[in-house]
Amino acid sequence: MVAFHAPDRLWYAGDEAADRFLAADPLALLIGFVLDQQVTVQKAFSGPLELQRRMGGKLDAAAIAAAEPERLAAIFQERPALHRFPGAMAGRAQALCAAIVRDYGGDAGRIWTEARDGADLKRRLLALPGVGDMKAATIVAVLAKRFGLQLPGLDAVLPHHPTLGDVDSAEALASYQAGKRAYKAALRAGATPERS
Repeated sequence: MVAFHAPDRLWYAGDEAADRFLAADPLALLIGFVLDQQVTVQKAFSGPLELQRRMGGKLDAAAIAAAEPERLAAIFQERPALHRFPGAMAGRAQALCAAIVRDYGGDAGRIWTEARDGADLKRRLLALPGVGDMKAATIVAVLAKRFGLQLPGLDAVLPHHPTLGDVDSAEALASYQAGKRAYKAALRAGATPERS
């Protein structure tokens, strides 16, 4: 059995209930990562708890995968919308859930609890709709640093720059976001910033 221990909470949503939900529910964590684009970290990661409420009190991969796309889009669009692009993100969340149902029997946690090693974990994450290389690396960092996940070869797939895996408080999130803004500003200015 893979060694890991879920923390009491993460620090991404800026809301205690949402942050506790992210730590307790693997599907919530993955949906948060899928939503984490073109909105703030707080907006993205508060989405799973609100989605659970709108889905009738249960965040279930099979129910989301089987939902009528128009109904799911309406759930995402309900005010306040779960994302800046609610229709597109409803589709991405649905595709993610369909893959989890197909490949892991609806249990998102199996993605990491059944991984053989770091390379296998990264391969499993990259196979998920809505998860590219940067997100996969960040999820690996979160699992290793916040959940204490231990797998052979995990160090080889850990990113060597700051990620949400380094965030362990509201202050750390603010510092991470400030660093990310500075990095993007340097890129826009044509500089080649260093990422540690």
